[in-house]
Amino acid sequence: MSDGDEVAKLWKVNRTIHELVKDRGFQVSDDEINMDLQTFKESYVSQSGSVDRTQLNFYTNSTSNFDDQIFVFFSDEKSVGVKSMRKLISILEEKSIQRGIIVFPGNMTPTARRVIVAMASQYRLEEFSEADLLVNIVHHTLVPRHDVLTPEQKKILLEKYRLKETQLPRIQLADPVARYYGLRRGQVVKITRPSETSGRYASYRICF
Repeated sequence: MSDGDEVAKLWKVNRTIHELVKDRGFQVSDDEINMDLQTFKESYVSQSGSVDRTQLNFYTNSTSNFDDQIFVFFSDEKSVGVKSMRKLISILEEKSIQRGIIVFPGNMTPTARRVIVAMASQYRLEEFSEADLLVNIVHHTLVPRHDVLTPEQKKILLEKYRLKETQLPRIQLADPVARYYGLRRGQVVKITRPSETSGRYASYRICF
């Protein structure tokens, strides 16, 4: 891949990860999302023509809870191992942030994935390859609108229809849309689809 192709790819990845963070309820400026390729080049491309991925790192606060923060870490390691995970965790520890997303250009080793599981009680860590973020899947015409219910909204839903959690249709934790919104087990999403007869209709799924 040429430097030009790499820059264009990272421009798209950078836009999608900012959209993802915003869609999860965190503060993100429209300038970051709407940044054109030329502005991206001027901001992040070095004189050698490449992008220093560490310059793409950012953290932000939840719009509803200022103490809730998320840090996005771009790894330049082609195959992410324990080294990158330790670096991410040290940054989270230094900044007192519990949520972290690592974005990487290639793949992740099984050992690195085990770190995510091992640290689950202290940090909520997620991983996305750059290939996962080239296109924002929730903008695709075939993907209906998904809204994550709050615990209170979930309680009201179950009481209204006299349902148990086990009676709701399921969405898998590994589902691309579930990953995009960072769903956790037990969370419910409202899925709104267009309908030829009623205009639109809603269904609900629980993450498992």
